[in-house]
Amino acid sequence: MEQKIAVAVLYDRIKAPTLTAKGSGDLAEEIVKKAEEADVPITEDRLLAATLAQLELNEEIPESLFKSVAIVLAWVYRLQGKTPWRCFSMIYDLSDYKYLLGRYYD
Repeated sequence: MEQKIAVAVLYDRIKAPTLTAKGSGDLAEEIVKKAEEADVPITEDRLLAATLAQLELNEEIPESLFKSVAIVLAWVYRLQGKTPWRCFSMIYDLSDYKYLLGRYYD
């Protein structure tokens, strides 16, 4: 049985997204519980969570993970009724971006 891992990422639009919490086992469950209590959107991506958990707390997300984190952030924007297409389409090919978003919306 895999051990549960949870991470939290903060993006303030001024600098790169930052890892603000990480934990496994009971700590992961506590992170998820606090996120639920604060109405923070939660998604499951085990590979991304495991990769982000290797970072130090308050470390900026490395450029190699920007695209993966951008997909999650786009999902959060959509939940909030915002449209991230304009800003992300300048960075990534939009057709590729929409395909990747299908994992979360279809």
